[in-house]
Amino acid sequence: MLSREYTGPMKKRLALVIALIAVLWVFANIIGVYLGLPNRLSALFDLAALAGFGSTFWIAIKIWRHRQKDKD
Repeated sequence: MLSREYTGPMKKRLALVIALIAVLWVFANIIGVYLGLPNRLSALFDLAALAGFGSTFWIAIKIWRHRQKDKD
């Protein structure tokens, strides 16, 4: 299971990954509009961002469950 020493840096890393995914997604959409990329490629960027946010949500739930377990 996750230790307390491990969850602290893990939460910080999770926040950075979420911010990085959001910034990359916005830049991908701006570049796509600027270059006139097809909608299919824009949808691919959207799906990649959605997958990234989904994986970070999964990790956040894992951290939360571990903290709830430590309370008992």
